[in-house]
Amino acid sequence: MLSFTPLHPLFAARAEGFIDAGTINADVCSQIKAALRQYSVLIFPNQAIDDDEQIHFTRQFGPLEATKIGTEGTGTPLVILRNFDDKNRLVASDHRQNLNNRANQLWHTDSSFKPIPAKASILSAREIPLCGGDTHFVSMRAVYRSLPNVLKSRINDRYALHSYAASRDAIDPKLMTQQERMALPPVRQPMVLHDENGLNPSLYLGSHACAVEGLPEFEGQQLIQELMEFATQPEFIFTHAWTQYDLVMWDNRAVIHRATPYRQGDERRHMVRTTIAGSCPISEH
Repeated sequence: MLSFTPLHPLFAARAEGFIDAGTINADVCSQIKAALRQYSVLIFPNQAIDDDEQIHFTRQFGPLEATKIGTEGTGTPLVILRNFDDKNRLVASDHRQNLNNRANQLWHTDSSFKPIPAKASILSAREIPLCGGDTHFVSMRAVYRSLPNVLKSRINDRYALHSYAASRDAIDPKLMTQQERMALPPVRQPMVLHDENGLNPSLYLGSHACAVEGLPEFEGQQLIQELMEFATQPEFIFTHAWTQYDLVMWDNRAVIHRATPYRQGDERRHMVRTTIAGSCPISEH
């Protein structure tokens, strides 16, 4: 029997009790699903799993999303986040892997740039640096509850455009290939989400959001900036300091997240993400 210890007044919990992610059973899976609905972010310590075991674990919660073009792991269920090459050599600071790692230091929610964005993500810490490389999370449900009514009135029933190019161009306009740009055109997403029961409204934004439908470009970007500044106040943030073999699961429709900097040129960081696919465009919920 698992139990979950809250880690923040608003969200996030650590699993207590033995769990073998490589051989998870239906009862444990049900407990995890309930805890994810309650806490949005779950920490499972001491999970020294390999790629196949992580894929098996993730499949218990829904179909897996295939990794997009241009990302290490393309076409597989794995997103490989590392700062070294196949010969175990640390790559240069301007290498594509490190530039993408820098883009992941912007607040975002995984796959919001896809017509059917991700439901949840699972990240496994294979190697971690001595300092830095933590992950910050924000409860966007708590953010929405706290928004002034005047801001709520401006975003309810409104859509934002999300583009993978928006976050990558913020780091380096050459980071995203033309093939990626053609494969990933902007998509519209509601600015407020609800859960499957039509409850628990959540602000849905992040670094992929680049415009607000129905507003002039500058006014839309100002609104996004105002909302993001409100959302990323310290009281809404939970910081996870990684320990090797941590497995962390989060609800992409309830939180945003970002990695924190570390010494990419001196220390290795190797993380592997699997992603639970959404079942339909979130505008249909």
